[in-house]
Amino acid sequence: MSESISELDILLHDIHEIHGYDLREYSRPSLERRIKKVMCSDKINSFDDLKTKLNDKLYIHHFIEEITVNVTEMFRDFSFFKFIREALLPPLATYPIIRIWHAGCATGEEIYSMAILLEEAGLLERSLLYATDINYSVLEKAKKGLYPARDMDTSFEKEDFHKYFKQDGRFIKISEHLKKNVVFTMHNLVTDKSINEFNLIICHNVLIYFNKNLQNKVIDLFYDSLTMFGFLSLGKTGTLTFSPKSSSFKGIDKQHRVWQKVH
Repeated sequence: MSESISELDILLHDIHEIHGYDLREYSRPSLERRIKKVMCSDKINSFDDLKTKLNDKLYIHHFIEEITVNVTEMFRDFSFFKFIREALLPPLATYPIIRIWHAGCATGEEIYSMAILLEEAGLLERSLLYATDINYSVLEKAKKGLYPARDMDTSFEKEDFHKYFKQDGRFIKISEHLKKNVVFTMHNLVTDKSINEFNLIICHNVLIYFNKNLQNKVIDLFYDSLTMFGFLSLGKTGTLTFSPKSSSFKGIDKQHRVWQKVH
């Protein structure tokens, strides 16, 4: 696909201008692979045919869902959630209202995992959780909180969290109680502004799909969205090393890539 880079530029420009999805500063190698995969699976032979398909509003949602990465699961990284419970919840508990933003929440398992931790710590009632994604389809799935039972691991270490789920045949439904302080909304990290001031921002496995310029823009957005001494978690692949804002953060945990805003 590299030889068609000019066609790719035109395609990305049209997607942005017509549909409002700005993919122009996504990592090119990853983006090219994903577009090629979509074209192959949907039996689309050329960029011109793809541009025609993208005029269909239903297809653009499908396309964005395939292009953006939506891999997640309940308590996907046990050690990370253990770190949150032991190291971050105590300082967060000192705030009258705890605001947490899960940027790129995908189908929602991560936000519900956080809600469980907050509920277990007696903090959910005074917490406000924002779950955002660029992808409308996955947000709708997240709102429903309905997942195939085979995909769910409802144990965290040796604790039993089955009380937060209701099994209905082959599916498991998240308790409505966990949803009441969660706001699901579309948000484009590339083009949209801050949506609130947060004590903790979690954005895992997203920045690796952006180029350096776009990564820096998103880090600036997170900086502007954090309270002083708020925490930022970028997951195992995230880093602030090359960001102009790196001096404004203090490293808290190298293993889980967590920083604290200090000025």
